[in-house]
Amino acid sequence: MSERRDFLKHSALLAGATVLSNVPLAGAFAAGSDTIKIALIGCGDRGTGAAFQALQTKYNLKLVAMADAFQDRLDNSYKALSERFKDKVDVPADRRFVGFDAYQKAIPLADVVLLATPPGFRPIHFEEAVKQNKQIFMEKPVAVDAPGIRRVLAAAEEAKKKKLNVVVGLQRRYQTNYREALKRIEDGALGNIVSGQVYWNSGGVWVRPRKAGQTEMEYQMRNWYYFNWLCGDHIVEQHVHNIDIANWVKNAYPVSIQGTGSRAWRTGKDYGEIYDNHAVELTYADGAVIYSQCRHFEGISNRVDETFQGTKGRVYLSAGNKSVLWDNNGKEIYNHPGKGNPNPYQTEHDELFAAISSGEYKFNDAERAAKSTLTAIIGRYATYSGKVITWDEALNSNQVLAPDKFTWDAQPKVLPDADGLYPYAQPGKTMVI
Repeated sequence: MSERRDFLKHSALLAGATVLSNVPLAGAFAAGSDTIKIALIGCGDRGTGAAFQALQTKYNLKLVAMADAFQDRLDNSYKALSERFKDKVDVPADRRFVGFDAYQKAIPLADVVLLATPPGFRPIHFEEAVKQNKQIFMEKPVAVDAPGIRRVLAAAEEAKKKKLNVVVGLQRRYQTNYREALKRIEDGALGNIVSGQVYWNSGGVWVRPRKAGQTEMEYQMRNWYYFNWLCGDHIVEQHVHNIDIANWVKNAYPVSIQGTGSRAWRTGKDYGEIYDNHAVELTYADGAVIYSQCRHFEGISNRVDETFQGTKGRVYLSAGNKSVLWDNNGKEIYNHPGKGNPNPYQTEHDELFAAISSGEYKFNDAERAAKSTLTAIIGRYATYSGKVITWDEALNSNQVLAPDKFTWDAQPKVLPDADGLYPYAQPGKTMVI
């Protein structure tokens, strides 16, 4: 299960946490108030978790609008948030918006927007938030196809011009053990990074069975993880975390990617069109090759971490607060103490709202998040096609995965056959560019 979806597991801990006293803001916000108004776009577990973390910061925040495609998701989120943060949630029924266009109604009401819908909607939501001059927290990944990446990159450039803070939920960038290790790597402790291995191997995620009366659009929206126009495949939705670390350690993006993948374990009609395993090689301009592996098999040995080798040593990194650097003789250079480190999901919001409250422009995560998302998308292009895919040809792809329109009776582009099975990519036959 994705770390992001562990929110409910930790909700009791969140509920017992101490909420610090409000601190006056340096700048004025809506109508001359010192209150920062936030809107939540996407009210599932991750969106609700992001709102929890925002409202737990020490700043004077108020949730004033919510938006989701589904009424039940919004209702459940509103109940959880209003019970936990009674004085910080002011979202009457007329500011709870439902439907595909709900984001257009919620965004104008806030100073800061939290974007946490399925990734396929991220480009249009981010674009709208930037257009309306909002500060932004948005979840990873930021798109599912190359046209979406280009929209995010263009909006990121606008956000930079407007000095809008944008934090993206690639939370390892905000995790102490990663930050401390990367400081040492950037200072040359390992020399030039020549190879590496990054992993997200686990048992997979939830399945929501089809219900009587659902349109195909609703079924796919409810099961968004298994359809590329919404999720991008798990190499994009989940493994982007580890791929982003590869790019961070290299301080670069790959020039080409090749690899293999398949549907080996999740083969039934409940699993949409995505693969359950991907193994790819990221080749960088200096010749370094980083191996990337992700799979969703039940009953396997799990592994979620990263290792890299340099000309002077090596490093091990993990989300479990562990970072160790060794020199080429095996001598330990640095071992990060794992206890007492802040929760990186909370740190994302603490640092974002600290910048906003002081009127400081500090964060522009969108560009690098878009490029790491594109790296993962290229990985999917490579496994689906069986071809070596270059960065430039992928970025220029015009293949749009989303339906032509967003309505409940609209037909997605990928549909089941008479047996309820969805078509999926076949290397050597499937065109991805």
